[in-house]
Amino acid sequence: MPLAINREVFITCAVTGSGGTQDRSPHVPRSPAEIAISAIDAAKAGAAIVHCHVRDPATGIPSRRLDYYREVTERIRDAEVDVVLNLTAGMGGDITFGSTEAPLPVNPTGTDMVGAEERVAHIVDCLPEICTLDCGTMNFAEADYVMTNTPGMLRAMGQMMADLGVKPEIEAFDTGHLWFAKQLVEEGTLTSPALVQLCMGVPWGAPDDLNTFMAMVNNVPRDWTFSAFALGRNQMAYAAAAILAGGHVRVGLEDNLWLEKGVLATNAQLVDRAVGVVEGMGARVIGPAEVRKKLGLQKRAPA
Repeated sequence: MPLAINREVFITCAVTGSGGTQDRSPHVPRSPAEIAISAIDAAKAGAAIVHCHVRDPATGIPSRRLDYYREVTERIRDAEVDVVLNLTAGMGGDITFGSTEAPLPVNPTGTDMVGAEERVAHIVDCLPEICTLDCGTMNFAEADYVMTNTPGMLRAMGQMMADLGVKPEIEAFDTGHLWFAKQLVEEGTLTSPALVQLCMGVPWGAPDDLNTFMAMVNNVPRDWTFSAFALGRNQMAYAAAAILAGGHVRVGLEDNLWLEKGVLATNAQLVDRAVGVVEGMGARVIGPAEVRKKLGLQKRAPA
């Protein structure tokens, strides 16, 4: 894929994520109401898409509870601001093994491994316009666990998403994940043109150096749409890099807690900063209606 700056850019805000950040910033939303309010504020600041996980309101620990997802969905759809809803389908694939000498049975603390239907149950219930499909297995450095996405699991989940009319956002943490995503398209499980999120700097996936980033970009088929992000202090730098490479932008508290050194950010502030990056590069931020037209999405009415 040749370098060509993107002049029509959409911004995704990843609102809360599933990492252990809930005690590191008071701005990381926990309850469904807080997550929805933060998503709505991000949309008002310029995000066309909001990407949402849910958490236990009391502890902030990541959750898969259907009623939490339903409340977030209903609050966002009932809001006065329009935004494309993107729900994670990445939960339910975590395995924490036992000791190095006795890896089995797995450690129940940190293991959350369920079947394909349960992993997409909230997608069936809420019918977002987009949901994520993490196209590979990898080690995570935040804790000693493996994010597990087998080929069979991905084929099953991808087919369910297709049958529901929900567009998968392929989350690629390394080049092999893009390779398998292209295989899913070739097999007919996913349709082309596909939507890809390039996830940079997530240990132990693709590091956030520009050579690796361009290797990822160059493995995205020419007619696909891609967005990109990097963790932490490189978040805004990769917003600029993504635009230069022809892609779109993701920011938000899932990936970065800081507005600048010593200043904790809100989601709306990170989106506002990303709008400045886009416009400062001579590009235009596009809204949810244009995103729906570009990606072939169907707007869902309030419940």
